[in-house]
Amino acid sequence: MHSDKDNVNEMDEGGKGSIAHELAKKQQEIAISEFFEKNKHILGFDSRSKSLLMGVKEAVDNSLDACEEANILPDLYVKVERANDDDYNISIEDNGPGIVHKMMSNVFGRLLYGSRFHALRQSRGQQGIGISATVMFGNISTGKPAHIKSKIAGADAVAWKMDLVIDTKINRPIVTNDEPFTWEGKDHGTRVDYCTKGRYITGKQSIFEYLKNTAIVNPHARITFDDPDGKRYVFERATETMPVKSKEIKPHPQGLEVGDLQKMIQNTQHKTLKAFMKGDLSRITDRIAEEILQVSGVKDKKTSAVMREDCVAILKAIETVKIMAPQTDCLSPIGDTLIKKGLMHVLEGMRPDYYAQPVTRAPKAVNGNPFIVEAGIVYGGDIPADKEVSILRIANRVPLLYQPGACVITEAVKSMDWRRYGLEQRGGSGIPYGPAIILVHVASTKVPFTSEGKEAIANIGEIQSEINLALRLCARNLKSHLNKKDRKHKTHAKFEIVQQILPEMASKSAKMLNRPVPDLSRTISKIMNVVWVEPKSSYDPKSKVKNVTYNVYNYTRAERSFRLHAQVPKEAVNETLLTGYFKDMNDEGKVNWEVLDVPPFTSVSISFDLVGDMADTFSETDIYLSGVNSAFVMGADPLPGDWGIKGMDVTESEADIIEETAEEEEEYSSDDDEENGKGGAEDDE
Repeated sequence: MHSDKDNVNEMDEGGKGSIAHELAKKQQEIAISEFFEKNKHILGFDSRSKSLLMGVKEAVDNSLDACEEANILPDLYVKVERANDDDYNISIEDNGPGIVHKMMSNVFGRLLYGSRFHALRQSRGQQGIGISATVMFGNISTGKPAHIKSKIAGADAVAWKMDLVIDTKINRPIVTNDEPFTWEGKDHGTRVDYCTKGRYITGKQSIFEYLKNTAIVNPHARITFDDPDGKRYVFERATETMPVKSKEIKPHPQGLEVGDLQKMIQNTQHKTLKAFMKGDLSRITDRIAEEILQVSGVKDKKTSAVMREDCVAILKAIETVKIMAPQTDCLSPIGDTLIKKGLMHVLEGMRPDYYAQPVTRAPKAVNGNPFIVEAGIVYGGDIPADKEVSILRIANRVPLLYQPGACVITEAVKSMDWRRYGLEQRGGSGIPYGPAIILVHVASTKVPFTSEGKEAIANIGEIQSEINLALRLCARNLKSHLNKKDRKHKTHAKFEIVQQILPEMASKSAKMLNRPVPDLSRTISKIMNVVWVEPKSSYDPKSKVKNVTYNVYNYTRAERSFRLHAQVPKEAVNETLLTGYFKDMNDEGKVNWEVLDVPPFTSVSISFDLVGDMADTFSETDIYLSGVNSAFVMGADPLPGDWGIKGMDVTESEADIIEETAEEEEEYSSDDDEENGKGGAEDDE
């Protein structure tokens, strides 16, 4: 017999069992679109002002990617129009290759649908979420469909338009009014119009600021913006030089996880493990594959027979085997010249005094993903001197406007001691103050963003280290410029006194004593004792010609032989550069002029033209001089040790220079003694 207690236990267990069955009935798959519909903040749609910006950003990023893949110079149009207090009509149109009709609904109406997710190469869009999430948010916030128009290239191609909403339950588009129409204007392209809740703002986190920064790092693009107040802003194309097209690469074995390797082996077309490593992984040769198998102790078995333990052993072996770093043609850095061109073109209204030579670091890899860091600094002009410097954070040519405090770029800037480079830094740490703008660009096949909103880059040590190194090089250029400017200003006053007052005094004294005006060249040389480099330039924006002249004065006591060095944009080289004292130029555009035996108190002139879009990016003040002790040089920097000039011995022993200087001092002193003694006797007479 069962006791009452046993009956109660059975009832309890039976009740729990029924609850489990009830819960099981409620379990179901959740579509990714439904998940993001309920978690819009993850994608960046967490405030009215930010939502408005995010929608424009995602559409512009897609347009730029499409144009560059088709090798088309981008021509973008963005319009933001108020429908009422909270609703805005947004229009973005490009001149890209267009979208095939049957794919239009999927591109704009399905989340996680795209062509770049599996491609291991640099691109702005990667996950296939951005533009479809924008359409979804517009559908949700206003209940209105998005209007999509597109025409592919070709005289016989038909343009199509449709209205579209997203069914978030199944992550599928619902299309209405799908019909052909007559496309006016550009020969091909895509246009999306949608209505969304939002709030239009101005300032650092505005649509205007995003488009301005986009124009800086994409100088090949033309962007037209109509704001809600009816004002039109046009960021003209600064160059017709297209970015280097990134190439898709195979995954690099470093940084792979066990599950990744298992899945790749399961899906491979290769029959053996060795063939898989050679064919599906980058930088694996016959020798390296055999070495990995030997170290791991795994035989070259069929891929169908590979077990988890084999994958673990292979990954451990990969850590010990020396494998070349990932190839970098999967990346498309902006480049030093184009960074400077973009900054000059867009920030022209601020009239900066100086653009520090931008720096592009050598490629590195983190977790098997190649990345490159670039940096540039703008200084002076109308940039506010009493505020924190502006930091332009860029990832794969896309400006990052939100969450600066969570970004590795901001952390890298804050960690540097900027006081040693001429900027104020209160307390010795944090964001510096001063009339400067700092730009940092991180390009990678997989930028490690902190969230799906792609607003900040995760704080990874390897990336921060590269950012710090790039910033230090730029800051060093800035400090050198400021020091040179300060020294030149002080010496220039001395120069004017010596050049104007002394001759005038000598002339008046000679007239009073009825004597001939003495030759003051040796006296002036003794006072000045410098090799003076005076740069001059003029630029004609219509003809895109920049004329540069260097007048080099030898205000020392001995003949001087020296070499001038500058790095010019290769695209702007003109035949005039290759004449006169020209010595040679390497593949990077580093030019060398050699001047021999310049007598004391005489000068030589080096003049040339630069022609084309990049001509104005050359700064005539970035000039270097070798062959003379830098202590005797004014207006030029000592030649950096990393220039690596072929066929020229540009280094001189410091001991030799000091010895040569001492000999000159001794020789000049003895000459002075003789001359002064002789002069004294004449005066007595």
